[in-house]
Amino acid sequence: MTIREAGEKLEQFFLEVIREHRHDLAGTIMKGFLFIASRIYQRAVLFRLWMYDNRVIRNRAIGCLVVSIGNVTCGGTGKTPVVEVFARSLSQKGRRVAILSRGYRSRDRSLLSKLQKKFSSKKMEVPPRVVSDGKNLLLDSVRAGDEPFMLASNLKNVAVLVDKDRVKSGLYAIEEFGTDTLILDDGFQYLNLKAHINILLVDSTAPFDNHHVLPRGLLREPIRSIRRADYIFLTKSDGSAKLRHLKSFLRRQNHHAEIIECCHKPQYLEDVYQKGARLPLDYLKGKKVASISAIANPASFNAFLSELGSNIVEEIHYADHHRYRQQEMIDFINAAKAAGADMIMTTEKDAVRMPRLDRRDIPILFLRVQIDILSGQENFDQCISRICFI
Repeated sequence: MTIREAGEKLEQFFLEVIREHRHDLAGTIMKGFLFIASRIYQRAVLFRLWMYDNRVIRNRAIGCLVVSIGNVTCGGTGKTPVVEVFARSLSQKGRRVAILSRGYRSRDRSLLSKLQKKFSSKKMEVPPRVVSDGKNLLLDSVRAGDEPFMLASNLKNVAVLVDKDRVKSGLYAIEEFGTDTLILDDGFQYLNLKAHINILLVDSTAPFDNHHVLPRGLLREPIRSIRRADYIFLTKSDGSAKLRHLKSFLRRQNHHAEIIECCHKPQYLEDVYQKGARLPLDYLKGKKVASISAIANPASFNAFLSELGSNIVEEIHYADHHRYRQQEMIDFINAAKAAGADMIMTTEKDAVRMPRLDRRDIPILFLRVQIDILSGQENFDQCISRICFI
């Protein structure tokens, strides 16, 4: 078992404890420890926010418009398509856009290069990793991370950079690409760089998990932090009236933010290994499919497949951001064939993490989704215009 696989198993254990799926002695004891740890963590988070609010720690302004897009929970809000639609809309309006990502679970520099930097007598400034310069795709998904790679693949005239220090990567984008608009991907907690507009995403199907902060729950910071948001996007909305209670709660927490409802709308199917080989959505109707994914909320993906008329005959789910091994894919292909599946379906985010396969006995396709505004289109247009004229 590799270190990454061991980490994924540990992550799965903690998720089972958090969601109270484990009722054994180990789960009960761990839940108690996590509760105590979450209270300590919450105090640390509140102290950090107080330091920024009272200017004890000052955030940086770097002479460029900064739009932060993020959430208060860990994963599962459908952030990447929202970042994509903002970047595309702003680019079409004439802004020179760069997306700054921390590159979660991307492969960093080698241990040797890190040691050289640490112990060198000379200051070594390592530039950010440029996934795309707006014209060319420069890194693979291993070095870039799956989400930055996906954004870079889908966006033209938008630079995508990866670095934990997003002040540094922002300055680099301004100097090298003439960027005038920076989008902080997953930036709601990144306070070092001063954001002009804060966009918060809330999953309308599971807004705040169990309302506990990490590690007892999945909240990165207390719910009251949503008061920092200028716009709130309710993702995975079905447009029904049942969301009025959630909207009322959000308005009590934040009086000034505009609320925009959106959903992730399937667009087409595409072959994982043949870029541009697309099929219409109705191709799924009546088909037997095998579903494979490694995302925070696999249930929403499987719901899409069912709604489009397919019958899921085989299914497997890995930890979020899992990087597939070739043998895992071969084993699943065999399982899918044994179950009588006509095809294997996965998500676009998973597709960039799948290894090359010399032999494919069954089609492997991903479902392309985009954001569709259900209500608040005027607020969205106003948000884009506000950014463009700042």
